[in-house]
Amino acid sequence: MAEIHRLADVQSDMIGEGTRVWQFVTILAGARIGKGCNICANCFIERDVVIGDNVTIKSGVYLWDGTRLADEVFVGPNATFTNDPLPRSKQYPEAFQGITVERGASIGANATILPGVVIGEGAMIGAGSVVTRDVPARAVVIGNPARVIRYVD
Repeated sequence: MAEIHRLADVQSDMIGEGTRVWQFVTILAGARIGKGCNICANCFIERDVVIGDNVTIKSGVYLWDGTRLADEVFVGPNATFTNDPLPRSKQYPEAFQGITVERGASIGANATILPGVVIGEGAMIGAGSVVTRDVPARAVVIGNPARVIRYVD
């Protein structure tokens, strides 16, 4: 059974066993969250979001429609995910572009991930980086725009 803080607003019934949801988190109906996850305070998860098992999402992270996080992903505090490449007020795209984060990848605090990006298995995104294109598996990227500085063995 999931452990949900009494001050969280959880509308989804698809939350895995052993997942902890902290205060002031909103999870909309339809979102799917795996087992053993930790969703820290002040997070927002939209309807068309899929989160694998053993994922950690630190405080201040908003996951928008189309986001996919595989097993054992770490998302640092205030990392920013986007899903609309040309946002305008009250003008919506025909379809939102999701972000895919593959197994075991880590995203540092305050990183920004642009729509449609795939972050490869085991990759590491440095704090404050702006990810504008796909990141290869096991790559370590930093900067704006984020660039590969090395690979994790």
